[in-house]
Amino acid sequence: MRRAIELASRGLGSTSPNPVVGCVITDPAGAVVGEGWHERAGGPHAEVHALRAAGDAARGGTAYVTLEPCNHTGRTGPCAQALIDAGIARVVYAVSDPNPQASGGGATLRAAGIATEAGLLADEAERGNAAWLTSVRLGRPHVTWKYAATLDGRSAAEDGSSRWITSPESRADVHRLRAEADAVLVGGGTLRADDPHLAVRGVEGAVQPLRVALDTRAGLPASARILDGAAPTLIVTGEDADTAHLPGTDVLRLPLRDGRLPLDLLLAELYGRGVRSVLLEGGPTLAGAFLEAGAVDRVVGYIAPALLGAGPAALAGAGITNIARAVRLDITEAVRTGPDLRITAVPANAPKEH
Repeated sequence: MRRAIELASRGLGSTSPNPVVGCVITDPAGAVVGEGWHERAGGPHAEVHALRAAGDAARGGTAYVTLEPCNHTGRTGPCAQALIDAGIARVVYAVSDPNPQASGGGATLRAAGIATEAGLLADEAERGNAAWLTSVRLGRPHVTWKYAATLDGRSAAEDGSSRWITSPESRADVHRLRAEADAVLVGGGTLRADDPHLAVRGVEGAVQPLRVALDTRAGLPASARILDGAAPTLIVTGEDADTAHLPGTDVLRLPLRDGRLPLDLLLAELYGRGVRSVLLEGGPTLAGAFLEAGAVDRVVGYIAPALLGAGPAALAGAGITNIARAVRLDITEAVRTGPDLRITAVPANAPKEH
């Protein structure tokens, strides 16, 4: 199963709006005879790739799958039936499918006389498929807030300069995060201060994410790097913003609330466009707004071994007024990226269903 989870991760960034799934098939003696993963939306599912690799050796064997085999016909056929037709004798899957349109594969397998077990390495498989599972359970995209800061928590120096707080290794790792996301999102402050590009570089075979810029008054110039065509771009503005200087640009207009773009409507609109994972790369104010809205599902912080002593903090305006309201996190990973430390954490009391 751990190998199946590893295989599933190869599909990150290319399967949306479908999940990432991995599958390993062993013969009756326990030898691995087939492996596969869901490589792209609309393509064969993990089980089909693994069954093709296994051929006749799959008969009487066991399939280890990270997600309950699907039970419906969409752009591809039901994987539960494919496993039955291949003569698989036993199926072990990690996570039950929460999607009502595709669930029930386990019951179909059992009805066909196939021994079926669920829950093996479920926590590991959940983490690997967190974006899709969150989107199904909450009806909105999974949001990862990424930030870079010094050891004393500063995201920029007192004069506003921030290039470069972290190392080349950390910056390269951010491109991996972008490649795994459906959309990369920044706010107007970051647009004006940094003129970010937001496209993926240096990741072979990457599918470029949707670049989303929140700009209430559409004040970005037509020369902004985010409009260069290297990746699809969406500008989100208020209803009355003048966008005449942005011909041909995809613009989403939303009604302002207290002068701010409503994040719930934004996430609903992105979900409707097939976005299941968002990488939030905006500054401290935008990050604070997402956190206050309860719309941060994962935090990835790149901490540089440097001190500034003054300058903006990594997070601001999150609506936290006392220690009792602190957002407590569970650290899931802490690794070195060059001289820096990358810490990944999730809210300790994350919501589990819509």
